[in-house]
Amino acid sequence: MNSDDAITIDGAGFEAACGEAAARISGHVRRTPVEYSHYLSAASGAHVRLKLENYQLTGSFKLRGALNCLLTISEEQRSRGIVAASSGNHGMAVACGAARAGCTATVFVPESAAPSKLAVIREYGAEVRVHGQDCVESELAARSFADDRDAFYLSPYNDARVVAGQGTIGLELADQVGNVEAIFVALGGGGLISGTGGYLKAVGDTRVVACSPRNSPVMHRSLEAGRILDLPSLPTLSDGSAGGVEPGSITFDFCRRIVDESVLVEETQIRDAMRGILAHHHMLIEGAAGVAVAGFLASGRGWEGREIVIVLCGANVDPDVLRTVL
Repeated sequence: MNSDDAITIDGAGFEAACGEAAARISGHVRRTPVEYSHYLSAASGAHVRLKLENYQLTGSFKLRGALNCLLTISEEQRSRGIVAASSGNHGMAVACGAARAGCTATVFVPESAAPSKLAVIREYGAEVRVHGQDCVESELAARSFADDRDAFYLSPYNDARVVAGQGTIGLELADQVGNVEAIFVALGGGGLISGTGGYLKAVGDTRVVACSPRNSPVMHRSLEAGRILDLPSLPTLSDGSAGGVEPGSITFDFCRRIVDESVLVEETQIRDAMRGILAHHHMLIEGAAGVAVAGFLASGRGWEGREIVIVLCGANVDPDVLRTVL
């Protein structure tokens, strides 16, 4: 894949693009396990499995998309440096990928970014620049910085190569689970759900459920309105999915055609979901992963007997946030 329009939404395009991405990033990322959840299955009557992207390198799914994009651009592009904007997870993925590729990286973050995530970005050797109140402001500053220096801007979601990289989760699930009847995914900017849901719909008949925190429902409200909205966000445990959506993002149209249902959850529900996974599965998850679990629990008991997957998208929760959750 060499261009942002290389993924088509007709099904075959997603299947091919994600297959190419899987071959490209093989050996650089973990094939994360799937774990059956007796806890969530008993609570719902469904057969619930968890896709453990919280066990992925750098602690989140973001490495898949970042590496797929980095491995498609030329050495000459990489030599001019990589620029990214992120609340943390994408920044860590870009910093890790850039270190492996032997190029420099500059990561713009909003003022609300978790200090623990910024420390990891710096540990990989990337420069961190704090700018703006949310991810959209950081993204605009990062793009301007990249343009001024003729550097490569690596979007957290608004790039087909990134979407295809995230879609390798769907490819793995098709092999690990087989028939996924419904999948619950944190929404955010739409890259994860576009790639994963797009692949599963290309190869089967999966219902895709998007989950968002009520405190930061920008993509959710945009899908309702039929256009990308510029909305404020309140503080949320789901910092990895918080903030606005870049104007013109390709993921908006992907989500309009891939997402079957979109649900909102409260902060108390996110907290309880994080605590439930810790108590019953003895695993740490971040707020965005808690959003997907909370979205499933809030959806009621209409899933009896069905094969359900919840994507635990990451484990990078700030220690101070974890203390408040516990």
